[in-house]
Amino acid sequence: MKKTFLFNRNFLVLTLLAIAPVMKAQFTLSGEFRPRAEYRHGFKTMVSENDKAAFQISQRTRLHAGFTYQTLKFGLTLQDIRLWGETPQLTAVSNRFMLHQAWAEWAFAKNLSLKMGRQELVYDDARIFGNVDWAQQARAHDLVLLKYEKGFKLHAGLAFNQQFDQLLTTNYDLTSNYKSLQFIWFNKKFDKLSVSALFLNNGMEMKYIEEGVDKIKTMYSQTFGTHLIYKADKLGLYANAYYTTGKDITDRKLGAYNLMLGVDYALDEEWSIGAGVEVLSGTSQKEKMDNPFYVNKSFNPFYGTNHKFNGFMDYFYVGNHLNSVGLNDLFAQIGYKKQKTTVQLTAHFFSANQDIYKAEPSGSKLMSSGLGTELDFTIAYKINDIAGISAGYSQMLGTESLQVLKSGDYKQTNNWAWLMFTFKPVFIQ
Repeated sequence: MKKTFLFNRNFLVLTLLAIAPVMKAQFTLSGEFRPRAEYRHGFKTMVSENDKAAFQISQRTRLHAGFTYQTLKFGLTLQDIRLWGETPQLTAVSNRFMLHQAWAEWAFAKNLSLKMGRQELVYDDARIFGNVDWAQQARAHDLVLLKYEKGFKLHAGLAFNQQFDQLLTTNYDLTSNYKSLQFIWFNKKFDKLSVSALFLNNGMEMKYIEEGVDKIKTMYSQTFGTHLIYKADKLGLYANAYYTTGKDITDRKLGAYNLMLGVDYALDEEWSIGAGVEVLSGTSQKEKMDNPFYVNKSFNPFYGTNHKFNGFMDYFYVGNHLNSVGLNDLFAQIGYKKQKTTVQLTAHFFSANQDIYKAEPSGSKLMSSGLGTELDFTIAYKINDIAGISAGYSQMLGTESLQVLKSGDYKQTNNWAWLMFTFKPVFIQ
């Protein structure tokens, strides 16, 4: 009996010694379940007369794990993205499961840390860098991020991509992705003012033929600018200013800009209004036709959460409208929030930043710069701390000029509706 007691005591002591370091660590585990139903009849592009509406239900399921020990942090996000019905009931294989994030961060000096691996990047209003959270798959980068944070924030990122495990060359065939990337982001907060500055050096791999030989080189563009936020009592002001120079993926000179100015005002504790204007420079279609050496003046918002801007129907800059005539977006909104309910109505008045021409038998006809009006209505209800439901309806009232750019028929009803449930349980905290 005594031996048994001694054995149990020794076993307990050894177990406590073994887990003592872990007890000093912090482990978190949470999840996400987000199904979304969508009715699409003119989403992203206008429909033609006989086009029938689409309807689908997509789903995102995630598991987040976090671990902190002394000066080390580790993050892991696993996700499954699917459309209901795309996988047969008796399938033995599913290819929708993926690694969304997997990173480690080491605070190797006071206020200085290094974060390595696959990770989301979200800076400022997510115009240039965002996680595209609306998309079920979202966006993440493979890179190294150096962070200094004391009094101000200074982040420097570095990425170099390879598609295959190669023994020779660094050729990269994913032309929709960058080959290499470097950026620096600075942010300083004052009493009522937040000032950010960003520099992005973006390298895209270009394939070309020289003297009958296939060759590859990386074309670099440089984007730099600022994001400002001013908040005082009921008033809020925000602004963006970015400029891009260098070369595009076709080795053409770049000279493009993005400007935005907006204002929000709280009428009372429940109602708010806002308005603003955004300009994304474009390239004239006439200049493209007349000058083979034209400068590409079309701004690219790169890796931002573009669904957040320029209308929820994603007609502009969501995998489209690049190297085009640009966009002027004049917008106004009204919002209501009480207890667990949030409602918002936004109107966008779109026009082209540069000339649009329509091909006709007698030549080319200069079109009106007006592209149309989009109305976005959203409503969200917070069920509790971990669950909510949201819905929206949008309609695009396009013009003939938008039809020239996007095809389809501007006289048809182009609308989109969605319903989404979000459930974010916390298993261990």
